[in-house]
Amino acid sequence: MSSARAVLEKSTMMLLTTSKTLLRHPECVTAKQNRDRVFTQMRKALDVIHYVATDGGHVSGDVSPSTTVNGDSGISLSQHKPTAFKAIKEFEDQVEITRVTLVGPHTEAKLLGSLEALIETMQDFTDSAYTSHEHRERILMVCEKLRHELAVLLRVGANLDQRVSSVMSQDLEMAILKTRETSRTLKKQAIDTAMDQASDVFKLNEDHELLAALKSAGTNGLKERVDELSVKFEEHADQLMEVCKLLKHISGTESLIIWSEHIKSLFMSQTAEVIQASKTLASYPVSKIANENFEVFANAWVTHINDLSVLVKDVNDVCQGKTDRQVYLSLPRPGKHGATTRGMKPVHLSTEEQAKIAKLGLEMKLLTSEMDAEAEKWEEPENEVVQRAKNMSSMAFSIYLFTRGEGPLKTTQDLFTQAEYFVEEGAKLFKTVKEFASQVPSGVHKTELTTFLDRLPVYCQQLNFTIKLQTVGKAATFNKVDKVIQETKCLMNAVSKVVNACFICETKYNINYRGHVVSKWCPAVPSSTSSALVEAGALVVDAGERESVRSSNGGRPEPFRRSSSLTNKPTSHSSSHDQL
Repeated sequence: MSSARAVLEKSTMMLLTTSKTLLRHPECVTAKQNRDRVFTQMRKALDVIHYVATDGGHVSGDVSPSTTVNGDSGISLSQHKPTAFKAIKEFEDQVEITRVTLVGPHTEAKLLGSLEALIETMQDFTDSAYTSHEHRERILMVCEKLRHELAVLLRVGANLDQRVSSVMSQDLEMAILKTRETSRTLKKQAIDTAMDQASDVFKLNEDHELLAALKSAGTNGLKERVDELSVKFEEHADQLMEVCKLLKHISGTESLIIWSEHIKSLFMSQTAEVIQASKTLASYPVSKIANENFEVFANAWVTHINDLSVLVKDVNDVCQGKTDRQVYLSLPRPGKHGATTRGMKPVHLSTEEQAKIAKLGLEMKLLTSEMDAEAEKWEEPENEVVQRAKNMSSMAFSIYLFTRGEGPLKTTQDLFTQAEYFVEEGAKLFKTVKEFASQVPSGVHKTELTTFLDRLPVYCQQLNFTIKLQTVGKAATFNKVDKVIQETKCLMNAVSKVVNACFICETKYNINYRGHVVSKWCPAVPSSTSSALVEAGALVVDAGERESVRSSNGGRPEPFRRSSSLTNKPTSHSSSHDQL
C-alpha cells in the first residue's frame, strides 16, 4: 500500500506535465508514449491499492494479485524466489534440526534441497556484470566449501546412531558448527558484494552528468546526441537495478525487501520515461513545456537516487544489527520545550486519519511546487521577496515530509515549532512586500497586490493562534496537527499569489527592488525554546522567554511583547526541492 501510494504521489506532477506537453505538441509520438506510460503507471498502482484494500492478501516479500512483476507501476507484484538471506536462514535451520533428528533420508533430502536453493540465489551475485572478479571468485569458493562441509555433516550423521559413544556425537556437533560458520562466511560475502556495487554507483555519480548532458543535447535539438546518451543512460539504469536486486537479497526485513523491489521497478519504468522526455525536448528545443516536462522527470530520477541511498543505509544498518526503521505516517507524541525526544513511541493513526494527513501533505507539496515556479520567473534570484518566498516554500516542504514520516521534523512539537518559524517568515515577507508596494505606481496592479498582501496578517494570526492551543490526548493532538497544516497551506497559497502579483508589478513598471540580504532557510529541526507572535501583521518575537511568560500569565503567552530576533535562526537553504 505504501509503495502504491508513493507511485501515485510521484506521478501526479508527471501526468500534469506530460499531458500539457501532448496538448501543446499533439503530433509528437514520444510525448504521447510518455503520457501513456505515466497514466498506465498510475492506473496499475490504483489496481494494487484496490487489491490490498479488498483483502487480496499479502505474499511474503511483495503484494501480489498475480504471479507477474508490474514493471510499469513501480510496484513489485510477486516474489519469484527467496532472497539469499532467507535461503541462508532456511539452510541454517535445517542444519540445526539435525541435532535432534540426526541425519535420516528425509532430513538429508531437505538439507540438499535447501543448499541448492541457497546456491541458486547466489547466482544473482556471480552472474551480475557489475560484480568484481574478486568477489565472484570468493562467492564460488565459499559455495564449494559449503558443499564440502555439508557432505561431511551428512557422512557423519549417516554413521551416527543414538546408541553409539559420545565421540560420534561430538563429531556431529563439530560438523554442524563448521557448516554454520561457512554459511555465515557466505552471508558476509554477499553483503560485501552488494555494498561494494552500491558504493561504486555513488562514487561514479553518473546520474547528474547524464541528466545534464541529455538536457543540453535536447535544448540544442541534437537528436543523434540524445540517442547516444540514451544508450549510456539505459546502461547506467541497468547497473542501478542490479544494485537494487542485490540489496533485496541481503535485506533482513520484509519492509526493506518490498522497498528495494519498489525502487528497482521505478528505475525500470522511468528509464524509458526520461529518455522519451529528452527526445521530445530534442524535437521541440524551444518549447518551454517540453523543457519543464524533462525537468520533472529528471528531478524524479534524482529523488529515486536519493531513495536508493537511504535504502543502502537502512539495509546496511540492519545487516550490522541495528533496528530497522518502522512505520511511516504515524503521529508522534507531542514533545515539551527543552525535553528530549529519545524513546518516544509513535501513536498509530487510523486509515481515515492517515488518508487525511496524506492528502494535506500532497496539497502542500503541490503548493511548494507552484511557489518555486513563481520564484523562478524572477530574473534577480537575490531579490528579498524571492528569498523570503523560497524560505517559506522550503519550510512548507519539510511539513509535507512530516506527513510522510520523513524529513527533519520528528515529533508534533517539531511541527508546531516549524510552524512558528513559518509565521515569522510570513510576517517578514509582509513587511518586505509592503516596502516593495510603496514603489508601485497607483493603479489596478497595485490594488490587486495590496488586496493579496492584506490577507497575510490574517492568516499569520490564525496560524499563530492554533499553534498556541494546548492539547491533551491523541484526538486533540491530531486535530491540532490537521488544523496547523491546513492553515499553513492557506498561508502558503496566499504567499504564492502575493509573489505572482509582485512579479507582475516588477515586470510592468521595471522596479529595481532588492531589499535586504536574507539568510536562506536550512531544514534543521528548529529550536523549541522560541515563541513567535503577530501584532497587526508585524512579527513579534520573544526568544527563550516562553516558559517564564507562561508561568507568570497563567500558562498563556503574553499578548504583545516586542523583543529581538531569534538567536537560533536558520542559515542555509536545503536542496529538498530537488526531489519534486
